[in-house]
Amino acid sequence: MVNHLVLQGRFVEDPTFGQTNGGTDFANFRLAWSEKYKDRETKCFLECKAFGGTATFMQSYMNRKGQEIVAEGKLTTEEWEKDGQKRSKIVLIVSSVHFCGKKDGGPAPATAEQGGYTQVATDDLPFDRGLDYP
Repeated sequence: MVNHLVLQGRFVEDPTFGQTNGGTDFANFRLAWSEKYKDRETKCFLECKAFGGTATFMQSYMNRKGQEIVAEGKLTTEEWEKDGQKRSKIVLIVSSVHFCGKKDGGPAPATAEQGGYTQVATDDLPFDRGLDYP
């Protein structure tokens, strides 16, 4: 069985950071993404947790509501009891994160040209022109 998820999404709110009782850094956050088909849009949300060096890295570089990232990890189920009712939720335990999207305040995507970079308009790129796929 393979349990590996790669998810591209945006922070729903600023991630929260802290340390476990054992001194391990952690980050808690929710990612949101959507899928569009014709005139319907489905919005999805997933709680995520990162630990150790991944959480430390996120605290320095990936820490703002709306920021787009790619998170990789495995899904797990957390279970607890509240008011006599058993409850559960699915959580992504993040093993690595990657930058994604445009840097805040930065230029549009660039192409390498003779050792330097030249800014190009996203309309000139030969992929992802907002097409809806079934």
